[in-house]
Amino acid sequence: MKATMKITLDDLKGPEIAALLQEHLNDMRATSPLESVHALDLDGLRQPNIRFWTLWDGNNLAGCGALKWLDAEHAEIKSMRTAAPYKQQGIASKILQHLINDAKAAGVKRLSLETGSMDFFNPARLLYSKFGFESCGPFADYRLDPNSVFMTKKI
Repeated sequence: MKATMKITLDDLKGPEIAALLQEHLNDMRATSPLESVHALDLDGLRQPNIRFWTLWDGNNLAGCGALKWLDAEHAEIKSMRTAAPYKQQGIASKILQHLINDAKAAGVKRLSLETGSMDFFNPARLLYSKFGFESCGPFADYRLDPNSVFMTKKI
């Protein structure tokens, strides 16, 4: 990570994060049928069981990711996003490793996630596989959906 880059726990109040999350939601809605979009908006992310992290390059928002606690030992990765100017620079890997470390430190034993099954989501699925996530069935309140891929990892 460049010396100017830092990951911070975010309060979801800045205009930069609102814009990045809106871009994320727009892409999800353009790529997946509405009933298969599970991305959270700002209010959805402002819950007591969610920790939201941002990666900054100086004053520029490079990416974000969140952990949603499902129970004391199981958390879900949410809202992984890399800002367009930072794609293919390892930002998502840095955020994902931070989320894994944070979850492990908090006593989480299993991390799970939902992502899309379409080609658009290939880079995300490859990233999660590289970090040891494996396909699994639906978890929490999810249902089997041909537009969704569920993955999990013991930590």
